[in-house]
Amino acid sequence: MKMLRMRLYKDIHGDSNIESYETGADYIWVKFKAGYTYLYNYAHTGIEHIEQMKILAANGDGLNTFINKYVTKSYAYKKLSLVIKVELGSPVY
Repeated sequence: MKMLRMRLYKDIHGDSNIESYETGADYIWVKFKAGYTYLYNYAHTGIEHIEQMKILAANGDGLNTFINKYVTKSYAYKKLSLVIKVELGSPVY
């Protein structure tokens, strides 16, 4: 699997659970603040939905609502991305 080059989601109203996204010719990856990243593509989600999701992602508004309303279970792949932050000088157990 290739390395994702995610763009930060603008979230112009500050009310989204989406952190970032990446688009391609026939797909969109969406990373949620909870740590899960989903792949939506033409085959699983449909051309019309993917193209609308790309527009919403670029606009920074409405993508989270759209996903919840129309494509919640229509993803091709789901992964959990864990980030562990350690401050220098703090004990590690």
